[in-house]
Amino acid sequence: MTTRVRVGALAAALVLLAGAAGCSGGDSGDGDRERRTEGSGRTGQSAAGDLDWKRCEAPTTAHGSGAERPGDRWQCASLPVPLVHDDPSKGTVDIALIRAKAKGSGARIGSLLFNFGGPGGSGVATLPLSASQFATLNGRYDLIGFDPRGVADSSAVVCRGSAETERAHRIDHTPDTAAAQRTYLDVARAFGAGCAERSGRILPHVGTESAARDMDLIRAALGDDKLHYLGFSYGTELGAVYAHHFPQRVGRLVLDGVVDPTADFVGGARNQVVGFQRALENYFADRGVGAREGTDRIVRLLKRIDAAPLETGTDRKLTESLALTGIILPLYSEDSWPQLTEALAAAEDGDGSDLLTLADAYNNRDSEGEYSPQDHAQRAISCADSKGRVTAEQVRSRYLADFTEVSPVFGPYLAWDLAGWCADWPVEGAWDTPEVSAKGAAPILVVGTTGDSATPYEGAKRMADELGEGVGVLLTNKGDTHGAYGTSECTTRAIDDYLLRGKTPKNGTTCS
Repeated sequence: MTTRVRVGALAAALVLLAGAAGCSGGDSGDGDRERRTEGSGRTGQSAAGDLDWKRCEAPTTAHGSGAERPGDRWQCASLPVPLVHDDPSKGTVDIALIRAKAKGSGARIGSLLFNFGGPGGSGVATLPLSASQFATLNGRYDLIGFDPRGVADSSAVVCRGSAETERAHRIDHTPDTAAAQRTYLDVARAFGAGCAERSGRILPHVGTESAARDMDLIRAALGDDKLHYLGFSYGTELGAVYAHHFPQRVGRLVLDGVVDPTADFVGGARNQVVGFQRALENYFADRGVGAREGTDRIVRLLKRIDAAPLETGTDRKLTESLALTGIILPLYSEDSWPQLTEALAAAEDGDGSDLLTLADAYNNRDSEGEYSPQDHAQRAISCADSKGRVTAEQVRSRYLADFTEVSPVFGPYLAWDLAGWCADWPVEGAWDTPEVSAKGAAPILVVGTTGDSATPYEGAKRMADELGEGVGVLLTNKGDTHGAYGTSECTTRAIDDYLLRGKTPKNGTTCS
């Protein structure tokens, strides 16, 4: 199974942050109870009862490597929601929550719910690790993170073990021969079968529409009449789907690092080919290297590694696919470009260790060789959402040449990913593209970054249009990061003014 470029959160570092904690099953003595209110028009299970906030437990493998227990100011709880919203008799699934109460002197606005993308990213893990970026917002909001259904402490989808994952990363993800293509597809099919075997109960119900309806139950359980929300990357799609289903409950919603809602399964992958090639060319331009020269340099390196994987100082070698993954990671943020420079120079000298370290970080592999199942949830959610199913023959005849023309570096990888991603998936997809029109909703702030690699800027403009006239408000951030908040003073101030004071910038505003 190959790994579609993760639509991660904030910037490259946050895509990888796997730490933090699950929710405690025991009373620490410093808990807090909060009455769940009955929000109008709620679906499925009643919210009657209490959210029982307690000290957070230590993290699990599902949260990834480098996890730490959050400090005492953080509390965890869980909210039971219907497994099938239209049929509560099918039972429930617990949604894991984490919060830091508002601590400023200003009047509390309410709760601010976060989603950090993926799909498959754990809000319970990521929010405490990134909370310093949101200190200003924490002055007037309770900060709330959650694990969407199928993720980490919310009935994580698990499809295979770490040994199987290690073997999968070693196969050729740009297969050139018939035998290599068969191996590639066999591994992809085995992954889907493993998901069905190990997570069959939750697997049909992890799509974005179900998660959006869960968010409305979270809103009501927190006692808020409106949902205030900050969504990054895939979290922008989730927030927009929420706005479509619950336009009258939209409070202050920010969508940052925006997924193109008009792109179907193939179009979304092609967008990423465009975005990462653009980021690579921006990286080389920053170093005084021409786009063609820099691209050709990477292509030569990858071909060399494909023919003879590099030594890394361990019993693992750097394959072409792992090298490409290591290149992708630093392109999430220009702050990581120096790491890319060092890793490329080492690889060209025959040392693959730096690129392998970057690839392992992206793939959520810890120092003991254990892999987090975060990418299992990513694939399960994506395939539950999208109807797109592509065959190997379609890749060869229709997509490989086009993707490769756009990017000789990333095109072949993401073209073959079309065939591997949802191969023989045991669950049908819900849509070709999500419905995000939100007529009647309050203004929603849509933030796009011009050099965003994973979610190209054009998607933000399309999202603002799709939300509807008077709803989508486009704010452009000039930069080379995946996500804008915290990367420029102008953009961060505009988002803070909107969330804290309800001040909506003029549609089309640009921050440098």
